[in-house]
Amino acid sequence: MWLILAFLSACLLGFYDVFKKKSLKENAVIPVLLLNTLFSSLIFVPFIILSANGTISESSIFFTHSYGWEEHKYILLKSVIVLSSWLFAYFGLKHLPITIVGPINATRPVMVLIGALTFFAEKLNIWQWVGVIIAMVGLYMLSRSSKKEGINFKNNKWIIFVILANVLGAMSGLYDKYLMASPENHGVGLDKMAVQSWYNIYQFFMMLAMLFLLWWPTHKKTTPFHWDWSIPFISLFLSAADFAYFYALGLDGAMISIVSMVRRGSVIVSFLFGAMVFKEKNLKAKIIDLALVLLSMLFLFIGSK
Repeated sequence: MWLILAFLSACLLGFYDVFKKKSLKENAVIPVLLLNTLFSSLIFVPFIILSANGTISESSIFFTHSYGWEEHKYILLKSVIVLSSWLFAYFGLKHLPITIVGPINATRPVMVLIGALTFFAEKLNIWQWVGVIIAMVGLYMLSRSSKKEGINFKNNKWIIFVILANVLGAMSGLYDKYLMASPENHGVGLDKMAVQSWYNIYQFFMMLAMLFLLWWPTHKKTTPFHWDWSIPFISLFLSAADFAYFYALGLDGAMISIVSMVRRGSVIVSFLFGAMVFKEKNLKAKIIDLALVLLSMLFLFIGSK
């Protein structure tokens, strides 16, 4: 069941990336991200209220536990990590083709595996090592094909932003496993709905402060903000993707290394839309690079079974 939910999350995440790319076209990043956190918060606030007054029973998958500061401090740290990742990712995606960003994002399971090896004492088998190596080769080839579009991986700050976003995203994935794991399994044992609800709310207030402190004073000199119909769909698809993801992690036997890898299958959706809708260039070379990254995911999947 958790594997099916991981695939569902991947599909939803692909559409999330597409709407994110659409909304950022000639648009200011910080207001778009603020609205994303606002709409995501509005989706989950009713569950918090209805759970608190007893309308939603504890047996429901939508029940949201009430916690004190002892638990909320973990969720607040989650918010900081995710928001930092999103900021780097949004700025990177705004300035780069989605057919480049997608394959880079697909290498995140490699980072998660390395993190699992470091922090959870997991060991890589031969299949996983082959997957890691193929992913690195695919990323290297992507850097070479991207030069045809004037994008140099070594000195392009937007590429660096995307890589930093993935490092922070991998940290968030490992942290999620820690938050969801029971105390008996050396975790915190938090409710998945509480984590998803409150980390969005915390992020909204962080972005609100960022809007008034960083963007508003200089907004007339930078890229202007304009409303786009795709903005609320960012929150809708992200919330649905994260719900499936958190629910999968909360099931017995769920492995963060496999869930993280399957979620990166979202690159297929974003790549197809990049080719058909955004009419991006140099697709033949990128397809080979993407195929290598997907092949690496297959090896990681085989090695993790």
